[in-house]
Amino acid sequence: MSRNMNIEMEPIGFVQTDAEKIPRHWSISDEEGTLVIDEKYLHGLKDIKAGQRIVVIFHFHRSPKFTSQFLSQTPPNREEQLGVFSICSPIRPNPIGMSVLEVLRRENNVIYVKGLDMQDGTPVLDIKPHVEDKHSCPSFKDKR
Repeated sequence: MSRNMNIEMEPIGFVQTDAEKIPRHWSISDEEGTLVIDEKYLHGLKDIKAGQRIVVIFHFHRSPKFTSQFLSQTPPNREEQLGVFSICSPIRPNPIGMSVLEVLRRENNVIYVKGLDMQDGTPVLDIKPHVEDKHSCPSFKDKR
């Protein structure tokens, strides 16, 4: 099943951080920084509040080009090779990353966050709410 399809995405914003050493995963990061979102999306940020967690989808813009040699990789915290779809490596067929970050505050189009595992200048593709359960998702409607 092969479909020839081009998918184009434009960043909605970019990461800014002064961190020199970026943790390998958001779950072990205390790094702080900002997500500077294009002002044309400002109204879409209106309900992002301090204390909540957000899922940030981003582009691994500095990753090497993916080839079949990267189908199995040895993560830094493991000794055996694992399949690329079982690990969080930035070297992927589609270099898309996901992090769950804590919102410290928002000022207009700038979201101050904690838990960064992204480099300065990383393109942000999307932001979604972090849903712990169906009751915490504002768009979920119980259909019982």
